[in-house]
Amino acid sequence: MNKTVAALALALCASTTMAQTTPAAKPAAKPAAVKAAPKAAAKKAPVEAPLPVAEGEQTAAASMVHFGDYGCEFNQTVTVAMNPKYDAYIDVVFGKQRFTMKPVLSSTGALRLEDVKGQAMMLQIAYKSMLMDVKAGRRLVDECVHEKQLEAKRNADGQPREALLTGGAPTVKN
Repeated sequence: MNKTVAALALALCASTTMAQTTPAAKPAAKPAAVKAAPKAAAKKAPVEAPLPVAEGEQTAAASMVHFGDYGCEFNQTVTVAMNPKYDAYIDVVFGKQRFTMKPVLSSTGALRLEDVKGQAMMLQIAYKSMLMDVKAGRRLVDECVHEKQLEAKRNADGQPREALLTGGAPTVKN
């Protein structure tokens, strides 16, 4: 048995030495018929959950939105339009970004357009609007003016200071 073990050890040493001095063989090429498995179907766009039906307050706020193009600082534009799928929801386009927004009337009279995904908000006040990235906490664009806001500002010129706060509407004094 010792001779058998010694013979095996000798054979093992010889093969190890031979493997170290012999150049490595190239791996066999894959047959042409066998290709990598096709990638999973292209990533599908996530299915959007339907938006809740608009209630009365949202519908009322949507009727106050200024639709159309807004001229903004640095020659930028924002476009505001009704969402074609959902009543009383608004689409806001800025550059290549498109936001679907829910209009909300605030207690101050400002109109907020709140992105349904929580990314952005457009604030519309009497004489200007601004688009904000609420996640980053910064303005995307400011000094956006719709023709109706420009008209309201012109009508308020020369009015007492308090008219500027109310958009030109008279205030009731007791």
